[in-house]
Amino acid sequence: MSVLLTCDAIEKSFGSRTVFSGISLSLHDGDRLGIIGPNGAGKSTFLSILSGEMKPDDGTVSLRKGVRMATVVQDPKFEADATVREIVTAAAPDTDDRDTEVSKILSRTGFNDPSAKAGTLSGGWRKRLAIAAALAVRPDVLLLDEPTNHLDVEGILWLEKLVAGAPFASIFVTHDRYFLENCSTRVAEINRAYPDGVFSVPGNYSRFLEKRAEFLHAQSKEQQALANLVTREIEWLRRGAKARTRKSKARIDDAMDLQAQLADVTDRNRKGTTSIDFTATGRMTKRLVTCEEISKSLGGRKLFEGLKFVLGPGTKMGVLGSNGCGKSTLLRMLAGELDPDTGEVRRADGLRVAWFEQNRDTIDPELPLRQALAPEGGDTVIFRDRPIHVAGWAARFLFTAQQLDLPVGRLSGGERARVHIARLMLKPADILLLDEPTNDLDIPTLEVLESNLGDFPGALVLVTHDRFLLDRISNMLLAMDGAGGVQFYAELAQWEQDVLSKPSAKTGKASASAKDNREATPSKKKLSYMEARELEGIEEAIAKAEALVENAHQELESPHVVSDPALLMKAVTAMEEAQEEVDRLYARWGELEAKKS
Repeated sequence: MSVLLTCDAIEKSFGSRTVFSGISLSLHDGDRLGIIGPNGAGKSTFLSILSGEMKPDDGTVSLRKGVRMATVVQDPKFEADATVREIVTAAAPDTDDRDTEVSKILSRTGFNDPSAKAGTLSGGWRKRLAIAAALAVRPDVLLLDEPTNHLDVEGILWLEKLVAGAPFASIFVTHDRYFLENCSTRVAEINRAYPDGVFSVPGNYSRFLEKRAEFLHAQSKEQQALANLVTREIEWLRRGAKARTRKSKARIDDAMDLQAQLADVTDRNRKGTTSIDFTATGRMTKRLVTCEEISKSLGGRKLFEGLKFVLGPGTKMGVLGSNGCGKSTLLRMLAGELDPDTGEVRRADGLRVAWFEQNRDTIDPELPLRQALAPEGGDTVIFRDRPIHVAGWAARFLFTAQQLDLPVGRLSGGERARVHIARLMLKPADILLLDEPTNDLDIPTLEVLESNLGDFPGALVLVTHDRFLLDRISNMLLAMDGAGGVQFYAELAQWEQDVLSKPSAKTGKASASAKDNREATPSKKKLSYMEARELEGIEEAIAKAEALVENAHQELESPHVVSDPALLMKAVTAMEEAQEEVDRLYARWGELEAKKS
């Protein structure tokens, strides 16, 4: 196989912090390279260097002449008014058969309506659109940064099939262990635990885990052997060795070198893992929550009906379904924030619920980390009736003392997720409601989270696209089709077999789910599913936009802004942009109401 891409001893730093150094890898025809590593290891930075978007501080990246490369970023952005076909066509080479090729790609990626506007698509369909645009480039190498983010489980199955059967080579950064297992021909971990900064193994994720365990065991043995040798040399030095002879000088120098080697190996072997431990109330009531024939509709669309189940201590229910099928709505009903349209949700007296929401922007971005971790104020938190200093509490989640005064808004996505987990752990609960808890978490943190959730004695309801987590934690699965249908399964494999046996999955037409695809297929005569959802939430969106206008107006009248021309200009621009958004939302409201009627 010929080499498509090589990187040799590349290094990257930001300020005084070295993200990685000395990384060397190569990509051959047909390779599917999975990149993993802890949060902050530089995985996305590494992809940016490979794509040419960012330059390394040292080392080289070489691309074989004539090789075409395409990239799919974590959170793709598109012009809201551009159509799906326009975006994909713009990415395709200008050839005689371009229109035909674009049509094939749109069909392959599930878009039935090429005239759908990018601004109407959900996060999952925007990710599909980014993949479609990348495929239009006809790449020899495809770079994917967290490709499963925003996709539902059916979408991930579709992507797995696409990547595993593709004629091009690919490099993907992901924390989805089943995706790594099913797609990778090689797995590489970027981590300071390795002498060269990276550890690469041919094969899938299972093979990687085996070889990594062997390597770390050998490195641990090396550390022990070095420690014993250093101990003997230190004892020799303490006996009063004189540096008079050349031999004595050499032995002293060797002792110093051994201590340096030991320090290096010890540093590499030092592991940082998050300590996650949810607190249960210990309540053993058999029926914590009982749902009796509940149903719910939103925007005139039936999400689910006739749903009946009981949650008791030890029940761990995973919830599956396409984007927009009502998974988060069900969690809100269990939490008591929403009432069912029909049926009844009965909760045990004094029920305590801890809810990990998908939206993690609920913490003020200007709030210092110290206050975010200790929401009750002061320098201590109370965990299991025991006071813990906030610095010690922060250390459990891999935060340093130097970070305590940093604003939350300056933390990475994974770090903000750990803040939410830390706050959730302070709440004793009978039931944990977890809405996409794995987003932005690295694999080591996921493993700790899984272990603790498995030991949680209360009830648990888990909404996630992470199939590994669902498989390991859930003892029952609820599948929702978004059109009122619900079904329970004993395990994920049973659900996958059911999904793959459907005609739409066998033919690979249109989309992974015809119902989900309605998000991208607006009707010409009435509101599409996406438009109905948009109309349902537009009043709330207008209220938020008007609040931003009011905030911008107050900022504009602030004395320190008025006296500073630069700040004044910035405030005026912010207020104009906020007002434009309010005007746009009102205009859109009118459009949707007119279409509805």
